[in-house]
Amino acid sequence: MSTMLSSSPSAEEHGQRSAARLRFAYFGTPQVAATTLAALIEHGFTPELVVTAPDAPRGRGLVLTPSETKTLAEAHGIPVLTPEKLDEAALGAIRAHACDYALVVAYGKLFPEELINAFPMGVLNVHYSLLPKYRGATPLESALLAGERETGVTVQKMVKEMDAGDIIAQEAVAIAPTDTARELRPRLITLGARILIDTLPAFERGEREPVPQDPSLATRAYKLKKEDGLLSLDAPAEENWRKYRAYADTIGTYFLHGGKRVKITDAENASGVFRVLAVIPEGKREMRYADFSKD
Repeated sequence: MSTMLSSSPSAEEHGQRSAARLRFAYFGTPQVAATTLAALIEHGFTPELVVTAPDAPRGRGLVLTPSETKTLAEAHGIPVLTPEKLDEAALGAIRAHACDYALVVAYGKLFPEELINAFPMGVLNVHYSLLPKYRGATPLESALLAGERETGVTVQKMVKEMDAGDIIAQEAVAIAPTDTARELRPRLITLGARILIDTLPAFERGEREPVPQDPSLATRAYKLKKEDGLLSLDAPAEENWRKYRAYADTIGTYFLHGGKRVKITDAENASGVFRVLAVIPEGKREMRYADFSKD
């Protein structure tokens, strides 16, 4: 199943679509959610409500800071809720906006079944893999670790079981041999927004036929731990290269030297040989690996 980005609507088309559109709530927290929300608003899809995580301490001063999604929503005059928990009080506040459906992009909290059922048309979740592969928290990292040659984005209709809902839209993206998560993730975020923009009008008209997932093909993508980034320079080159690619924009990779961590900041796969190019030794600044290895 595939979808393509439609051209930007004219002002007249925008007005017609906005007048006929259904009401939806948008759940999301980090930059990926804000980026997607910005694209939706630009194309005439403005939510009635944004639900995001509460302000959290950030930076050295641990100053309470709103999520990127909250900041964007407030700039557009969209009502915002920041519940600590999706409890009865939160559900009541959400229901008060009488939304027909909801969109979820990296919200960060599990939806109780009662909340899913609060939306007459259901809840659509953007997931960055070709479901049923890699259900869970780290689909992109898991695809790179597995040496996949393609990944993609799926819009699925949320059910109680994680990422197990029917597929509304899906599109694949090729993974180049040199792609790391750092290059691939922005492409997937852009694709996810485009799929929503193209799919929502038909979904609202009831013209998208949901496709059930095959549970026998499902795999799980688990949350990352810092120690997952540990590698041995004596390990097979392909194993180290996959780890470096998968964790490039999250936990990173490192090796131990004299009992201390040495973070890898640049590497390459040169004719089947994993070559470290730059590192940050614990307590020091970034340097070329060639200089580090001389010590």
